[in-house]
Amino acid sequence: MIRVVLPVHLRTLAKVNDEVKLEVPFPVTQRAILDALEVAYPTLRGTVRDQGTQKRRALVRFFACGEDFSHESPDSPLPDAIANGSEPFFIVGAMAGG
Repeated sequence: MIRVVLPVHLRTLAKVNDEVKLEVPFPVTQRAILDALEVAYPTLRGTVRDQGTQKRRALVRFFACGEDFSHESPDSPLPDAIANGSEPFFIVGAMAGG
């Protein structure tokens, strides 16, 4: 099981209180996690990535094992600690403003 930590506003939208656990096929990639997340929680479709282009939304970041994976290929395998569920995959809302 893959563990995914969502920002508060997405937890509210998905109606969950804590991290979510998902069955994700190997290889575990950002795309595979987001596909599984959108199947399990359809209300999240379009919130993390654009539905037409499948690209990450500009103010969303992905972290795994303390590293920013936001600009990595969505099809690159994630670290083993994410794949085996010992570490969570974080989806974080970035801050912007002036």
